[in-house]
Amino acid sequence: MRRTAKPSWGGKFASRLRGESGMSTAEYAVGTLAAVAFAGVLLKVLTSGPVQSALSDLIERALS
Repeated sequence: MRRTAKPSWGGKFASRLRGESGMSTAEYAVGTLAAVAFAGVLLKVLTSGPVQSALSDLIERALS
């Protein structure tokens, strides 16, 4: 006899709020794509000259 795992209280609560039991594959793909795009933009911003300079100055002031 095979038993299935019982959903946790939080899982039941979240699924009732959403009205669905989970995301479909297409929703996972769109969410992953959005996360990668955001990471790319963040990487570009953090590696730009002015931001690197500001972060370096901030770290130097914090350590001195």
